Amino acid sequence: MTKTERDAALDVVKSAIASSIESLGEEDPIRTAATANSQVLTNTFKDITKYFMRRQIVEDNVRVDGRKLDEVRPVSSQVGLLPRRVHGSGLFNRGLTQVLSACTLGTPGDAQSLSDDLQVDQSKRYLHHYNFPPFSVGETKPLRAPGRREIGHGALAERAILPVLPTKEQFPYVIRVVSEVLSSNGSTSMGSVCGSTLALMDAGVPITKPVSGAAMGLIKEGSEVRVLTDIQGIEDFLGDMDFKVAGTDTGITALQMDMKISGLSLDVIKQALEQAKDARLHILDKMLQTIDKPRTETSPFAPRLVTIKIDPDMIGLVIGPGGKTIKGITEETGAKIDIEDSGIVTISAIDESRAKRAKSIIQGMTRKLHEGDVYLGRVTRIIPIGAFVEFLPGKEGMIHISQLADYRVGKVEDEVAVGEEVIVKVREIDSKGRINLTRLGIHPDQAAAAREAAATNR
Repeated sequence: MTKTERDAALDVVKSAIASSIESLGEEDPIRTAATANSQVLTNTFKDITKYFMRRQIVEDNVRVDGRKLDEVRPVSSQVGLLPRRVHGSGLFNRGLTQVLSACTLGTPGDAQSLSDDLQVDQSKRYLHHYNFPPFSVGETKPLRAPGRREIGHGALAERAILPVLPTKEQFPYVIRVVSEVLSSNGSTSMGSVCGSTLALMDAGVPITKPVSGAAMGLIKEGSEVRVLTDIQGIEDFLGDMDFKVAGTDTGITALQMDMKISGLSLDVIKQALEQAKDARLHILDKMLQTIDKPRTETSPFAPRLVTIKIDPDMIGLVIGPGGKTIKGITEETGAKIDIEDSGIVTISAIDESRAKRAKSIIQGMTRKLHEGDVYLGRVTRIIPIGAFVEFLPGKEGMIHISQLADYRVGKVEDEVAVGEEVIVKVREIDSKGRINLTRLGIHPDQAAAAREAAATNR
């Protein structure tokens, strides 16, 4: 019933036939044919195996591993298999097919650029990569660059997940999933869909619905047609169709069909889709027993993201000449800052406090000031006629010596010192954008509110 036992038994039969041919006389036409073409035995043996497999399905409605035509192989799954340093992971098993998917969350700057000189800038924020190493089918080969199979299977699994991903506004992370095929006996692309869903939910990606997938096969002998659910390798190689269907409990998200015969009636397609739905829901139920919804928090090792919206006209101010300002914010906070033309600023850091600090600086720089606003600031420098105070990150104003106190001040240093915190009010913003501050006429409630706001931003 199992692939290993079946392959071993077939090898015994094939070896016995080869020995029988070797024992024939040198003039025997069978031995002559086998000697002239080394593939004669292999090809004939495959044809006879195909004949018996297909006859058993058509006449007895029994498949090579004993399953019914619409039966799915045993399904199991795990999440969090890899350490939490990996942001999310899922292991999906269906029969001998086993896929391990790992999810990594990145910042907007990690998106894959698809632009060239002839196109408008485009980028991908969800990437799925599929690896099919030789050991997954018991072979030993050099590991080389992805081929058509890897690229095609990866693209199919990627397309199956795209419709359920959250929007950029809901979840600003760039998401990469890598599906490693550990063992293969049919439909690893659909196994990658299931593994990706598990990994995404384990990583805390708020997908709208979980996705599962199944591959349908076909045996057509004359007018006799049999649709197979969850085909394995031999049924793919010796069958007439490989019809992959992925989707949620309410609809299909991706399809792919490989045909080895010409012509397929709508009735057969309908039956295949109906059997695929039953299989998908069965597999989905098994997956949801492992994890029924996305985690509410991302891994502590995932970057912390904070998103704010600024006036697009302020983008140049945040970037600064030659990028000097934004580099300064990055050096001070350790945060990575991505700014879109629309004014959306995404701040990422290894911990939330650094991201919030960078957010506070940018908000301070881009906040529109109004006369009468009260802030808690810090004296940055003193000149004979007054003191400069940074009252918001990146925003500085001057208190004239006449505005330091409600009496005559002889020297600025008599009232304030560099580094001292002071409550100030915006007195005037002149035509050149210079900000004049005052310490006069500030109500105690305004001062208390300013101190509380400063403490929150810190």
